[in-house]
Formats: sequence, structure tokens, C-alpha cells
Amino acid sequence: MASRRQTSYGSNSLSANSRGAVFCTCGGTAVVRTVKHGPNIGRKFHGCPLWPDTNCDFMKWLDDSNHMGSELEDLRYKLLEKDVIISEFEHEKKISDEKILKLEERCEDLKMELSQTQIALMMSTRNENNLSMGLWLSWLFFAVTVLLLLVVLKL
Repeated sequence: MASRRQTSYGSNSLSANSRGAVFCTCGGTAVVRTVKHGPNIGRKFHGCPLWPDTNCDFMKWLDDSNHMGSELEDLRYKLLEKDVIISEFEHEKKISDEKILKLEERCEDLKMELSQTQIALMMSTRNENNLSMGLWLSWLFFAVTVLLLLVVLKL
């Protein structure tokens, strides 16, 4: 492959291949880099030492498939684990948000119920005061009636 891919690359170590130096198309000794993102994550390749400040598109994969395979699988497994953890957190957040909404609705219901209870309490207090006044007035009327009867009977 002679073209550069649109992938993030890292690790600018100036090491050469174990079978000898690898030279890029612009004449410099190629640099071993490691793919940091994308489907080839963890895979090593030779690239131009002047990249990204040059138009040289030299790129050659390292022939380290045995070591690379297990390392790549480990990285993919770790990435999958992180994705699972993120999914679990997102699910827990969704459940928590739903619980919060239900609690907010219940809180509104309880506020409404409290208001209705306060209104009922004020009405019962008013009724109690009216009944007390009616009771006193009836006793007063009874006392006046008894006194009038006593006065009329003595005469």
C-alpha cells in the first residue's frame, strides 16, 4: 500500500526493521509507527519520518503478524470491555432519569394533596367555630327561655 490512510497514527520512534533499515520514497529512513484508532488499532507500520509535514505517502505494514495478532486482540477486547461499561452506565443513567421523573410527579401529587388537606382543615376549623357559637347561642336562648318561664309562672 503506497497511500496514506485517514487514520490517527502515533508513536514516532526511529527504530528500523529487524531485517534492516526501510527507506521511504523521499529517501529517509522510515519510522515505525502504531495505529491508534480505527480497524487496524495497535498494528505497526513503517512511515515517512517527515510525516505529517510532507506529501510523502510512504506506508508499509510491519510483518509482525503473530505478536501483532494477540496484541491487537487484547486491545480490541479492552475496547469492547470499555464499550460494555459505557453502555451499562448509559442504561443506569436512563433508569435513574426515569425514577427522577416519577419522583417529581409523585412530589407534585403530594403537594396537591397537601394543599387540599390544608383547605379541608381550614374549612373544618371554620365549621367548628360556627358550631361552638351556635351551641353558646342555643344555651343562651335556653337560659333566657327558662328565666322568662320562671318570671311568667311567678306572676
